Amino acid sequence: MAQTFYIGSEPLTLALCERYLKERFPLALGDDARARIEHCRNYLDNKVKESDRPIYGVTTGFGSLCNRSISAEALTTLQENLVKSHACSCGTEVNQDIVRLMLLLKAHALQLGHSGVQVVTVERILDMLNKDIIPIVYDRGSLGASGDLAPLANLFLPLIGEGEVRVAGGEKRCAREVFAEHGLSTVTLKSKEGLALLNGTQFMSSHGVYALIKAHRIARLADSCSALSLEAFDGLDAPFADALHTIRPHKGQLTVARHLRSLLEGSELIARPKKQVQDPYSFRCVPQVHGASRDAIDYVTSVVETEINSVTDNPTVFPDEDKVVSGGNFHGQPLAIVYDFLAIALAEFGNISERRVAQLILGLRDLPEFLVANPGLNSGYMIPQYAAASMVSKNKMYCFAASSDSIVSSNGQEDHVSMGANAATKLLPIIENLEIIFGIELMNAAQALEFRRPAKSSPKIEEMLAAFRQVVPRVEDDIVMYKLIQQATEFVRTYAFA
Repeated sequence: MAQTFYIGSEPLTLALCERYLKERFPLALGDDARARIEHCRNYLDNKVKESDRPIYGVTTGFGSLCNRSISAEALTTLQENLVKSHACSCGTEVNQDIVRLMLLLKAHALQLGHSGVQVVTVERILDMLNKDIIPIVYDRGSLGASGDLAPLANLFLPLIGEGEVRVAGGEKRCAREVFAEHGLSTVTLKSKEGLALLNGTQFMSSHGVYALIKAHRIARLADSCSALSLEAFDGLDAPFADALHTIRPHKGQLTVARHLRSLLEGSELIARPKKQVQDPYSFRCVPQVHGASRDAIDYVTSVVETEINSVTDNPTVFPDEDKVVSGGNFHGQPLAIVYDFLAIALAEFGNISERRVAQLILGLRDLPEFLVANPGLNSGYMIPQYAAASMVSKNKMYCFAASSDSIVSSNGQEDHVSMGANAATKLLPIIENLEIIFGIELMNAAQALEFRRPAKSSPKIEEMLAAFRQVVPRVEDDIVMYKLIQQATEFVRTYAFA
């Protein structure tokens, strides 16, 4: 059995989250985490008994109802009503791995000891993960402040016996029934707990973690695709010389140039004399373009890793300072802005890829027009470029800055929101489009390289090409193309790019 990971024993990282999604190792609360949770909860219980002043969300209503006091007898009802009434997420069901991340990130945030929850509440969140009971959450409804209220409410309905879940095998079930089958009791929420569960940025954060895991992979495969296209276009490697990039030493640019040289090492094609003195920008400027996107991905990663190790609910409890502070750590602006930045960085990978595809089908450098031996009778690779261009255009639409918008909510109390959830959810369709775009680039580049034979590319590129040819054949005469695009896309999603 896999070794148990103790929540709170170390900071969360992108790498750790990725490993959890792959391995699904057991999760538990460590002794230190348990002590932090109990210390904060005991303090809050005493505070409610002793204080004669209202505490937002603990002994008052929520949002614009913050001036309505709630009796001690009604505090559990207040918290349960909060979860039920706020469960307004709509639209498309969220990917189960993202929901798993939501649960993991929330458990980690609660154990930091500033949220006032019970130990049993966090344990039940971990039980859902360990028993693969995945709440059903939908992708629309969050304004990104006060945190991700609507989707987090759907996420935690099962704790109070409400809502629906997916169980192993994917069946949709009533949460209360599944809990009973697994011998899990529902949770009687105490003061502040509903608010602790619903306030926070875990919907935004989990989407960001999931997208970044894919984004780091896309950065690598983008270089591999561009290297193959360069070889197919009979391009130059001079623009990747180290000296050129050390005098403009952006980290990403240097990394990409060195990666390209590594991919091209040992190539007969790259070593042979060229007629041209320079290549179009989509080949020559790969280090600058891919590198800028890599730098953006690295920056967004640093922001997200800070966020997933933060306390983002409200009010925030400081038991050692005897303070309960009503603040704004739930506000998703730090994520919203960088997700818009990430969307632009990702879209640019597709933008330059499609331009390389277009260069390959123009009939330049001894390549036949549309990459077939008998153009005219055959359309060849004419229309895959159309498809790539369509998706590149759609990705540009997703680059609209969600963070530049705000709509007043809660009767004016919540008068500036981040729209970070909208910034987060548009990352996934961008990535899906990129995988198809790069599949199309591989199809074109592999086809073009056939016209350079018997000359060979580098060992790394030839290995990739051989694997690709196992799933996507050379096209001699026109065939149904969509199946090849699907096969190429699956290759992009699964191949271990160098």
